[in-house]
Amino acid sequence: MNADVNIAATAALLADPTRASFLLALLDGRALTAGELARRARVSPSTASAHLAKLADGGLITLERSGRHHYVRLAGPAVAQALEAIASVAPPAPVRSLRESETGAAIRAARTCYDHLAGTLGVELTAAMLGKGILVTTGDGYDVTPKGVRQLRELGLEVARLKGLRRGFALRCLDWSERRHHVAGAVGAAIAEALFERGWVKRTAASRAVVVTEAGRRGLAEFFDLHL
Repeated sequence: MNADVNIAATAALLADPTRASFLLALLDGRALTAGELARRARVSPSTASAHLAKLADGGLITLERSGRHHYVRLAGPAVAQALEAIASVAPPAPVRSLRESETGAAIRAARTCYDHLAGTLGVELTAAMLGKGILVTTGDGYDVTPKGVRQLRELGLEVARLKGLRRGFALRCLDWSERRHHVAGAVGAAIAEALFERGWVKRTAASRAVVVTEAGRRGLAEFFDLHL
């Protein structure tokens, strides 16, 4: 058995700008086609295929064929958490246009980190839940209080079921843009799913940024006492 892990092999995969752009595009947890990723990175389909094969061999993505298309997604939440951790110590990407500036601002304001909410929205929502006594901080994450169990049930979440899932329950994730923590894990994913289902937040087509709707502003204020 190896005495240690080969971090250098994974780091080499991330060191290429095209592959890094693919992984960042997949950070919202959705599956994208190889063609969509190629267009976003402004590379040819053959170049994209070569890079995707390397990422798949390295265990960072999964590829699934459906009809004429190959769909690509991150291999799992652990990959997303690793990317977010790297992003928290990485320098800002150079901004080359007004569009890139606007997209960057939108991603910092509200985005998905694989399957949970991040950015200012995720951090402030977590802070609001701590302030209302829905969550409490534990040694390595959060826990849901009895009051939180009742309140989250009104949102459609069954905390007992979430605790039985084979994944982290309520993890603390360091937000790369805010340098503060937001809730991840099963609880974070379930909250995000509930907000999407209620129409309080919606995805954007061009990036992993999400937008809080007017109904969402009212709902977040009433339910979480979160005023954006």
